Amino acid sequence: MQKTPMTIKGMNALRKELEKLKTVERPAITKAISEARAHGDLRENAEYHAAKESQGFIEARIRDLESKLANANVIDIAKLPQNGVVVFGTTVHLLNLANDKQSIYQLVGDDEADIKLGKISINSPIARALVGKKIGDIATATTPAGVFELEIVKIEYI
Repeated sequence: MQKTPMTIKGMNALRKELEKLKTVERPAITKAISEARAHGDLRENAEYHAAKESQGFIEARIRDLESKLANANVIDIAKLPQNGVVVFGTTVHLLNLANDKQSIYQLVGDDEADIKLGKISINSPIARALVGKKIGDIATATTPAGVFELEIVKIEYI
């Protein structure tokens, strides 16, 4: 399986979620199943069936997180060569040439992407257009919303 790029913050967030699932959610659902079993006939016991369904979701998420962490290529942004080139993990300040709007995006792994927080996947059309570019370069990104010409104003390695 191919390694997936991930920032240290992304790895820590996944580890935190995994820890919560294993130490809080899993024991709570086990207790709920035991309590529901105590109510007798399991065929018509809605609490039991709901708890078993929740257990399935929790176990699936645990397996998913463990797989993602096992296949992560964790990249420490602070250790990247600061050579003025857009790469995974960098924060890029952009100017949309069509409307003069400025935006700031950090290029992160798929599991970390959250547009509301200014984090876009390294595999997104905009990120792919930015990678390898330098300050002053124009990146042309073709997205479902249209074609954008973005000037790279600033690159940060934070």
